Amino acid sequence: MGHKPFPIGIENFQKMIKEGYYYVDKTLFIKEIIDKKAEINLFTRPRWFGKSLNISMMQYFFDITKKDSAPIFNGLNIMSQGEKYTSHMHKYPVIALSMKSAENRSYADSLASLKKEITREYIRHEYLMDSPGVPDAKKAMYKKYEYGEASENDYTDALKFLTECLEAHYKEKTIVLIDEYDVPLEKAYFNGYYDDMTAFVRSFFHNGLKTNNSLHFAVMTGCLRVSKESIFTGFNNPKIISILSNEFGEYFGFTEAEVTTAFHDYNLDCKLEEARLWYNGYIFGDVNVYNPWSVINHLCNLSANINWLPRAYWANTSSNDIIRELIDMAGHEAKAEIEALIRGESICKPINEEVAYREIKQKMENLWNFLFFTGYLKKTGEQFINNKVYLSLEIPNIEVRTIYENKILDWFGEKVKAADLGKLYAAIIGGDAEVFEEELSRMLAETISYHDQYEAFYHGFLTGILSRMEGYITKSNRESGDGRGDIFSLPVTIKKTAIIYELKVAKKAADMEKCCAEALDQIEAKNYDEDVRQMGYKNVLKYGVAFYKKDCMIIIQP
Repeated sequence: MGHKPFPIGIENFQKMIKEGYYYVDKTLFIKEIIDKKAEINLFTRPRWFGKSLNISMMQYFFDITKKDSAPIFNGLNIMSQGEKYTSHMHKYPVIALSMKSAENRSYADSLASLKKEITREYIRHEYLMDSPGVPDAKKAMYKKYEYGEASENDYTDALKFLTECLEAHYKEKTIVLIDEYDVPLEKAYFNGYYDDMTAFVRSFFHNGLKTNNSLHFAVMTGCLRVSKESIFTGFNNPKIISILSNEFGEYFGFTEAEVTTAFHDYNLDCKLEEARLWYNGYIFGDVNVYNPWSVINHLCNLSANINWLPRAYWANTSSNDIIRELIDMAGHEAKAEIEALIRGESICKPINEEVAYREIKQKMENLWNFLFFTGYLKKTGEQFINNKVYLSLEIPNIEVRTIYENKILDWFGEKVKAADLGKLYAAIIGGDAEVFEEELSRMLAETISYHDQYEAFYHGFLTGILSRMEGYITKSNRESGDGRGDIFSLPVTIKKTAIIYELKVAKKAADMEKCCAEALDQIEAKNYDEDVRQMGYKNVLKYGVAFYKKDCMIIIQP
C-alpha cells in the first residue's frame, strides 16, 4: 500500500482529510476548548506551528453550515469522546477570519486586504439577506458589507454586526475564530503605519468581542500577546495561552511520539535522530515539541531520497527581519551573547509576555523576549531574581542556528561593503603591519565571531574583507609551492606587489607573537611564494597573522 502524500502548505482541514494527506490527529484540541469554557482564548505560537489548521479544524467541527462535512471526523480522536463533545458538532454559527493577508507595505493596502477578508465572510453567510429573523434595517447595512461599500468606521463594527445577524437567524450565539490576529500589527510596525493599524484593530476587536451578547466564545491565534497596545482593553477576562502556559502544549507542533510514529510510518526510523537534532527542541509549557513545517518537508524529501540532507525549511517561511533587528541593535555585550548562543550556550534574560511591537527597539530585553515568543529561542530553565522571572534561553536546534549564522554572514558582508577600507588596504599594500593590525582589530571587534576557536572563521572573515581590495584578486587556499597557503592577494598587473597571508589561531593571548612567527616560518618552509614568482610577480609581501578571540597580531616578514 502506498504512503499518504505530505500536507505541505495545506491549511484547510477538510482538504487535508478528504484528499488523504498524512494527518497528525489534533482533534482533542476541540475537547479542551469545550472543557475550559473560556469566552476568549488567545493562543500565541511561532509561525507555521499548526495554528491555521487548528482554526480550520474547529470551523468544520462547530459550524452549523458545514453539516455535510461530518464524515471527515470519522475515526478521529474527538469522535471517541462521547456525546458530551459530539453534541456540539455543527451546532453553532461560526465566523472565521484570517488576518494574515494584511501584510502590505501601506496602511491603505493592508486595510483593503482586511476588508476583503471580512467581505468574504459576509458573502459566505449571504443567506441572511433572506432570513425572516434579520430585521430589514440590518439587511440594508449587511448589503453594504457584502459589497464592500461600508466606511472604514463601519468596518470596526463589522464583527459584532455579523454575530448579531447570525444569532437573529439561528437563535444560537456565534463562535468567532480569528487566525494570525497580530500579522497586521507586525507588518505595520516594520513598514511604518503602526499607529493607524493599531487603532483599527483595537476598535475591531473591542466592538466585536467586548460584552458581545451574541458571542458564544472566540479563539484567536498569533505570535505575540500584544495587550500593551490596548488591543484587549476591557475584554471579559481573555485567556492567554502562550508557550509558557502549561495547557494545550501538545496541540501546536509535533510531539516526540508523533514524530517517531511518522518516521516509522514511512520506514525512515534510521533518520529520526538526525531530525531530532535539526527540528526538535521547542518547549511549550512542559511539552517537548518539533517544528511541524520542517518535519513534514524533511519527511517528504527523505521519502524521495533517503540520502537527503536536512535543510533549514523554516528559514524560508518569513523574512526573519527580527534576527536582523537583533544584529543591528547589538552592542558588545549583546554580540557576546549572540556568540554564546550560537556556540550552544545559554543566556539569562527577564521575561515579559506583554512586549508591544513599538517597544521592540527601545531596549535589548524586549528584543530577546520577541525572539523567545516567536520561536528563535527556547526556555531551558527559570528563576526569580529581584522579584522578576528570568529565563535561561538557548537556540532550539540546528535549523534555527543556521538562520542566525546565515543572517550574521549577510550582515557582515553588508558591513564590509559599506565600510571605508581605504586605510586598511593602503597599509596592507604598503607593508605597514602596525596599521593593518589596528584596522583589522577594529573590524574584528565589531563583528560576531561565533566560531572564534576555529581558523575557518578567521579565514572567512579576512577573505571577505580582502575580496573588495581594488586592483587585486583574492585567492583562498590555492595550491602553491610545497603546500596550500591560506590567502593570496594577487594584483591584476604583475608590476605590483603580490601578498601572502598565513593565519594561525592562538590558544591564549600570550601565544599570539609566537603564532605569527610560526606562520611566517611556514610560508618560507613550504615555499608558498614560488608559484607566485613563476607567474611573474617580482615583489611579494608575506604576513603572519595570529588571532585570539577578538584580538589579532600581524607581523610582516622583514
